[in-house]
Amino acid sequence: MSHRMVLRDALALRRSGRLYERTDTELEDQFHGSVDRFSLIAAAMAGRARILDIGSGRGLLLALLALRGHECHAVDYCDRRDQFPAAARTVAFRQCNVEVEPLPYPDGYFDGITCCQVLEHFSHSHLPAVREMHRVLKPGGLLEIDVPNVACWRNRWRLLRGKNITWDYRTHYLHAEPVLAHGRSFYPVRHNREFTCDELRMLLSEAGFAAPRVDFLKSRRVRPGVARVLSLGSGLRDALPGLRKSLIAFAVKD
Repeated sequence: MSHRMVLRDALALRRSGRLYERTDTELEDQFHGSVDRFSLIAAAMAGRARILDIGSGRGLLLALLALRGHECHAVDYCDRRDQFPAAARTVAFRQCNVEVEPLPYPDGYFDGITCCQVLEHFSHSHLPAVREMHRVLKPGGLLEIDVPNVACWRNRWRLLRGKNITWDYRTHYLHAEPVLAHGRSFYPVRHNREFTCDELRMLLSEAGFAAPRVDFLKSRRVRPGVARVLSLGSGLRDALPGLRKSLIAFAVKD
């Protein structure tokens, strides 16, 4: 099934209320900002029965995958299952800090793994976690990772105006309180490292994936009615792939 067909189905699931409660304003905003990307991921995962979502957050992608018939599993450093959409509440969840803890699954367990907008929050090396993803994938299994593009138009424009590309300095750096685990400090509620295309490709290669594919991801926010005119600005920014907001990678385990 194509990306566009999955997107059409996701929009129908939202309208029917099966994907999530539309009175949930946080999920409603996340849906509009992420459904195009989530539909691309779901289309790539078609036919892969057992899926692990790393950094599951509020569980919106899990809900979409579960409704599409996948056996879904999830890990995150904090447990937010009580905030999952109903469609994701039967997902098998494990609490795990993937930066420093091994994934709690045997070798070759999953057909696919998704990791959406997670690695930029790591405080330490990304390599051990991505090696763990490689370990728990079956041969022929597919890994998807998407991260912010450090060279995007938004970051370049902020630097030209004398602003930093990172989050609010006072809140997220000067007065940030670390999460302590395994004798180390973590700062997961901010961006600690955004990526270039070459860096993401290097990370996947060093983790054991041969010939990973890394692309610039278009900033498609689904807007209803006349609000669609606001998408013209995103379209102009996306005209040059290197200035797009995010990177997306797909890698197959040999």
